[in-house]
Amino acid sequence: MDRRSFLTKASVGGVAAAGAAALAAPAIAQDAPTVTWRVTSSFPKSLDTIFGAAETMSKYVSEATGGKFTLQVFPAGELVPGLEAADAVSAGTVEACHTASYYYWGKDPTYALGTTVPFGLNYRQMNAWLYYGGGIDLMNEFFNTQNLHYMPCGNTGAQMGGWYRKEINSLADLQGLKMRIGGFAGKVIEKLGVVPQQIAGGDIYPSLEKGTIDAAEWVGPYDDEKLGFQKVAPYYYYPGWWEGGPTLSTMVNLSKWNELPEAYQAVLSSACEAANSNMMASYDWKNPIALRSLVANGAQLRPFPQDVMVAAFEAAESTYAEISATNPAFKKIWESQKAFLADAYLWAQISEYNYDVFMMTQQQAGKL
Repeated sequence: MDRRSFLTKASVGGVAAAGAAALAAPAIAQDAPTVTWRVTSSFPKSLDTIFGAAETMSKYVSEATGGKFTLQVFPAGELVPGLEAADAVSAGTVEACHTASYYYWGKDPTYALGTTVPFGLNYRQMNAWLYYGGGIDLMNEFFNTQNLHYMPCGNTGAQMGGWYRKEINSLADLQGLKMRIGGFAGKVIEKLGVVPQQIAGGDIYPSLEKGTIDAAEWVGPYDDEKLGFQKVAPYYYYPGWWEGGPTLSTMVNLSKWNELPEAYQAVLSSACEAANSNMMASYDWKNPIALRSLVANGAQLRPFPQDVMVAAFEAAESTYAEISATNPAFKKIWESQKAFLADAYLWAQISEYNYDVFMMTQQQAGKL
């Protein structure tokens, strides 16, 4: 079944499930209005996998509607600065954006829960919570107060813990460390003695090279390899405990969303869900290849010491308790996510974990 056929039928099914009259597939293209929206991305084209999720979503929407509903995707800075994408959508400057909601945690920490928080849900858990655990409705209960409609649209999977000029052998080695790290994660990691730095992607390499910063996190092997960090900060740590399953999102101006025909709402929702899966598959294919290349060119893989992981987890938990004490919206959503985490890991350790561990031992033995 081709993508256009799938998305057309998925959109029709979504409308029927919502109680609206089912539309014959050709009716979307023949009778529906022509709608053109601009989508401002928070990402540059150089991040082809991340930026590409919005292009994939746009392609699916156009194919499913016979070109009647068009989303024009613009890279960060072309319409508005990348970190102002959601603000522009909320204000009605553009109809939609493709972004990571945690970029706006400074406005309200609840924004971060739509992407990820330290020691939060991984990719599969986030999807389960969003699509089956009422997560999308919970997030939109909050985002609607910001004049936004939220739909998951992409994920990188668990990210790496960044590049370091010197080895991290214990928690003490983090004291005074100047690290490029984004947003909410910086609020947590500074409790470990790290000095967070906000630096744009293009400035990270020279900052590491000059020693202006001591460490930097970016994404993972595929994206990191393009920037050549191993040449100036060879120690590559894992895991990125602050980004266990970061979900990107398409955010739509709430008024524009409500004006959209129900069939188009269903098409757009289905396209975002498809792009969400597509982006993760792309990373799962590309990251192993890139990791081999990075190691061959000098990257030295290191796990974070256990005392760092434990201290970071405790710092995150204390941060959530502090926020929850004064922010009911954050508290409600975080408690929902955390409750699911307990059940999800209860199940994962039984089957998936044991299967994967066994297969990893076969790989290490050279049998795969």
